[in-house]
Amino acid sequence: MQIGKFVDESRFLSDKKGGSAVEFALILPVFVLILFGLVAYGIYFGAANSVQQLAADAARASIAGLDEDERRKLAASYIHDNASGYMLLDGNYISVDVTSGRRSRSQFDVSISYDADRLPIWNMRIPLPLPGKVIRRSSTIRIGGI
Repeated sequence: MQIGKFVDESRFLSDKKGGSAVEFALILPVFVLILFGLVAYGIYFGAANSVQQLAADAARASIAGLDEDERRKLAASYIHDNASGYMLLDGNYISVDVTSGRRSRSQFDVSISYDADRLPIWNMRIPLPLPGKVIRRSSTIRIGGI
């Protein structure tokens, strides 16, 4: 009994039906992984950008302080009052540090650490390497003029 009697081999090998479905089945998992990776990293980079912008804005707001203690209070007050207005940030999970500049006494630094453990990317369970759960950013500003 030959198999050719029941199935026309030449027609079977040249039939293109279902090829697109096979290609789609092979590419779909990779596409979904890339899509979820873009969303996860987009959320993280959005939060990191907000932390950096908050540090810069707090530094600008605290320049009015006459000494380091007053600048620290102004920066902490600005962050407490405005952190929730920044995308993806919750003011309850932010810590701030204002110090004199490391390079010069005519500068000071506003450093912010944000606990990003509550961002939705940690619940996505995607098999990609994710960044750290603490975002640290700082901004340095000069005291006085140029």
